Amino acid sequence: MIEFYPQVRLVHIVCVVLSGSLFSARGMLMLARSPYTNHIVLRRLSQLIDTTLLVAALFLISMLHQYPFVQSWLTVKVVLLFGYIVLGIFALHAGRTRGLRVTCLVAALLVYAFIISVALAHHPLGIFSRWL
Repeated sequence: MIEFYPQVRLVHIVCVVLSGSLFSARGMLMLARSPYTNHIVLRRLSQLIDTTLLVAALFLISMLHQYPFVQSWLTVKVVLLFGYIVLGIFALHAGRTRGLRVTCLVAALLVYAFIISVALAHHPLGIFSRWL
């Protein structure tokens, strides 16, 4: 199975970029007060991309034998992922006020960027590990 590592990693990376891009686009639609922010096509596309991302992540975990709650950087990624999901829900759906939605959108994008920095650094402090 390890022979498919480069392809699975590529799928994972492409889905990370697509997921963040679609979330950002939906966030911009929300800021513009567009009725298309939660259009069924955008929601389903988001679900498809995120499911593919998760499946690729699970394949990578099994291929590399690196597991969350064993590898600290993967644990941080999983915890941050839950935070990103909750912030995304409030930014695009559940936020009662525009101010809350905007705050959650910005926070979710910052968490997304930090998740990427943790993945690139393979360190729980992500980009901040350079200063240690």
